[in-house]
Amino acid sequence: MKTVPTINWLSDLKVFAINRLPAHSDHCYYESMEEARSAVSMKMSHELNGNWKFTYSLNPDNRPKDFYRSEFNCSGWGDISVPGHIQLQGYGKPQYVNTMYPWDGHNEIRPPEIPTDHNPVGSYVKFFNVPANMQNKPVFISFQGVESAFYVWLNGEFVGYSEDSFTPAEFELTPYLTEGENKLAVEVYQRSTGSWLEDQDFWRFSGIFRDVYLYTVPEIHVSDLHVHPELDSTFTKGTLKADLKLQGLPASKITAILVDAKGDLVASTNGEENGGNWSISMSVDNPRLWSAESPYLYKLFIKLYNKSNSLVEVVPQKVGFRNFELVDKIMRLNGERIVFKGVNRHEFNPRRGRAITKEDMLWDIKTLKLHNINAVRTSHYPNQSYWYELCDEYGVYVIDEMNLETHGSWQKMGAVEPSWNIPGNKAEWEDIVMDRAISMVERDKNHPSILIWSCGNESYAGEVILNVSKYFKKVDPSRLVHYEGVFHNRDYNDTSDMESRMYAKPVDIEKYLTENPDKPYISCEYMHAMGNSLGGMYKYTDLEHKYPMFQGGFIWDYIDQSIYKKDRYGNEYLSYGGDFDDRPTDYGFCTNGIVYANRELSPKMQEVKFLYQNFKLLPDQTGVIVKNESLFSNTADYVMEYSLFLEGKELYRDTLLTAVEPQCEGRFEFTWPVNIAETSGEYSVQTSLKLKENTLWAVAGYEVAFGQFVYQVGSREISPAQGELRVVRGDVNIGVHGRDFIVMFSKGVGSLVSLNYAGREMIALPPAPLFWRATTDNDRGFSQIYHSGLWYTASLARKCVDIQVEEKEKEVDLSFTYKFSINNDVEVKTVYTVYPDGSVRVKSEYKGAENLPQLPIFAVSFKVPADYDQLEWYAMGPEENYSDRNTGARLGIFKNQVSNNLSGYVMPQESGNRTGVRRVSLTNRDGNGIRITSVNEPLECNFSPYTAFELESAQHVYELPNGHYTVLTVAGKQMGVGGDDSWGAPVHNEHLIRADQDMEFEFIIQRI
Repeated sequence: MKTVPTINWLSDLKVFAINRLPAHSDHCYYESMEEARSAVSMKMSHELNGNWKFTYSLNPDNRPKDFYRSEFNCSGWGDISVPGHIQLQGYGKPQYVNTMYPWDGHNEIRPPEIPTDHNPVGSYVKFFNVPANMQNKPVFISFQGVESAFYVWLNGEFVGYSEDSFTPAEFELTPYLTEGENKLAVEVYQRSTGSWLEDQDFWRFSGIFRDVYLYTVPEIHVSDLHVHPELDSTFTKGTLKADLKLQGLPASKITAILVDAKGDLVASTNGEENGGNWSISMSVDNPRLWSAESPYLYKLFIKLYNKSNSLVEVVPQKVGFRNFELVDKIMRLNGERIVFKGVNRHEFNPRRGRAITKEDMLWDIKTLKLHNINAVRTSHYPNQSYWYELCDEYGVYVIDEMNLETHGSWQKMGAVEPSWNIPGNKAEWEDIVMDRAISMVERDKNHPSILIWSCGNESYAGEVILNVSKYFKKVDPSRLVHYEGVFHNRDYNDTSDMESRMYAKPVDIEKYLTENPDKPYISCEYMHAMGNSLGGMYKYTDLEHKYPMFQGGFIWDYIDQSIYKKDRYGNEYLSYGGDFDDRPTDYGFCTNGIVYANRELSPKMQEVKFLYQNFKLLPDQTGVIVKNESLFSNTADYVMEYSLFLEGKELYRDTLLTAVEPQCEGRFEFTWPVNIAETSGEYSVQTSLKLKENTLWAVAGYEVAFGQFVYQVGSREISPAQGELRVVRGDVNIGVHGRDFIVMFSKGVGSLVSLNYAGREMIALPPAPLFWRATTDNDRGFSQIYHSGLWYTASLARKCVDIQVEEKEKEVDLSFTYKFSINNDVEVKTVYTVYPDGSVRVKSEYKGAENLPQLPIFAVSFKVPADYDQLEWYAMGPEENYSDRNTGARLGIFKNQVSNNLSGYVMPQESGNRTGVRRVSLTNRDGNGIRITSVNEPLECNFSPYTAFELESAQHVYELPNGHYTVLTVAGKQMGVGGDDSWGAPVHNEHLIRADQDMEFEFIIQRI
């Protein structure tokens, strides 16, 4: 009897798969050894990607109900690209929400109900002919990813139905095929029961967004393969077992060979039959082990023969020997304590959404490796198979997370309120949830990179998820199981093999680790990298060395989820939630990456790379201590380079050989030329560990670890300037004149108003005290404007209450004292000292007051003409850095331009700062301009086309005005950027500026 499809399935908990084939491993197969060895494209598959006919309906009532019929004419329909999202191809609109369900405020429903008034339907049609090599053979179709539910017809006949957006759905087409042209019809619904289980923090799309292809199989076919590379307790003897499920005719024999990475034979065996299925087993002495540091892969070739003893199928399968287990409450890989230096990664592209390409994935995997990131959590759904292949090959540890998140069902406005949480203990939800777990495990089980299965994300806790965990452990005891949600309900603590928390502060983590815990700890999400963030990350990585049961974490997150859009003038910009008039929305909360959406590196990556180093380099004046924190790598495989700089200029560079075993340290002495460091000045010893040979992800010479030591020889002296000064005391202005320069101060303005060097005016807007920085995303989350907004006012509203002029023999001092309406005790005194060479020394003194909130910044800010836009720094760099995010910065001379000193955060905010500024030059393209030099302590400086207040007022980059000036901000101190989370966590105390402390800083302005 034929199955009659109905849209009632969309909200029926019991219906999530009709006629869908059982989930199976993602192995390839070929007809000959030659094809299998060369790993060419499978000849037994045929892509259906490309243009499909398409029409869009806002809800089911308006869909073309009979479009699947053979006689239905869809030639007048539009086109859509597969794979791709409907909402990114001109139909409907994207919507971004975080924890709430996308229909919140529109529909008053509870699971498993779904909206009926707004449930967009995509009707797809593809015409195809069966390829010649598939004719007279069984033909199947594979949909690698469709969001969120879909029906399939072929030539007017119903084929099947499936939910679960992120694992394959496959159907047999053989009974419905005709000679010549075939009509494939697919009806995709955005909302289904599955939507309640897919409340991830991401853009809400729909459509066929992963590959679609036809495939056939030989007369005997391995339909499922499960390899078990096992090691003995010494990790020196391996056993490779494999379980095979066959379909088609019986096999007469099955043989297998194992070859190493060079293709040389390691072992061979014959398969054994057991009730129609087969198994393989072979021994391997001293196998090379797989790890992220050395991702060694063998290749297994399985050959199937028919009753005529003819070879009909060859299955090549990459194999990694590794052991991952929990021993004495510590997770160990091949016997060694592992530390996850990880990120959470969404699949995302700013033009294609989650329909990412192989090129995207290659860029991502290389970027992880280049920046010492050794682990990925597939937040919060199984990724494309190709991603796991890359993780196997390049060496990245994976937490593979099933497609489950029901955040909006148990947490509302931040409060835990699980009254209608799903799946909870609701038995009726178990089958649909378990189906997602099974689909993930069956597809991904053969990838050595996957160390941990995850039961999903932020779905509270209960019997259903506990049963998922039990399933994982039963079918695959070689891996551990992760689930964070038990933190909210300890009745189900056994769900997770590890304590996993989100955004716990370092002090909370330490509390857990010091109370005799039962499980090792990981931060499955930490360092919320939204906008200008990642401050204080060192506080977490420091825990690695203090507590063996602290085993790392995963930064949230890898890439901004930002979509290209055009403003009203046709200019592209990267948008966020709400920019498509999507409501409800969570606005800019989708921009949390250490990589921008366009796959350019954020300056935050500088800190990540340093803090995630496996090798710690601790140089001093005579040598370097090398701490090898890797598990399996010897530093002899790298080149150690050391160099000496004086005031940022290189004096000497050489290399030395180091050989430090894993988990050990050693000291190595430098060989400097005689008397190389006799000159007075600031010296910097810099050490760098570099690749000795090319790798998949970098060329020889690439730096994997860095360390520096800075020291002073002699005293730092400022030579007195020679020449004469002439002071003109006007009624309003005070002019200080020297040879070819004029420095002018205004009593009316209450500040320096002119720096004129040889006719070139440098002051476009007079210097003024600044207490406010443009609010960062973390500042917004902390409600900085609420807590400290009076400093915004103080930066704009001041009164000069005293002006003093003092003429000396070789200098002129002018001081301006300012009072502020926010508090009568707050006072800033700025003293300008003009020297005969035209240089101006600026000293800014802050007198504090009690009962005032912390200051975002204490600085002097002014404008110069925009033509002065070339920067050369002697400071910490090269990327922007802040007091709580500068461990990865190095002291050196760096160049950039004012326009690109502004970081690419999607929402305008404070960016571009440098700490440790000794000097910075600002010039035009002819080389004329000024230099800012610190006097006593290094400064913090920022150069931008915009003031803090212009940045503060803009919600998008396109809202910023055209740049007419260069804005200089010279700070004694700026608060850190924070990053524990972006919804209330303050910056750590040591990186704040107390309003009741007196402060001062000095710098010199010199002409160039």
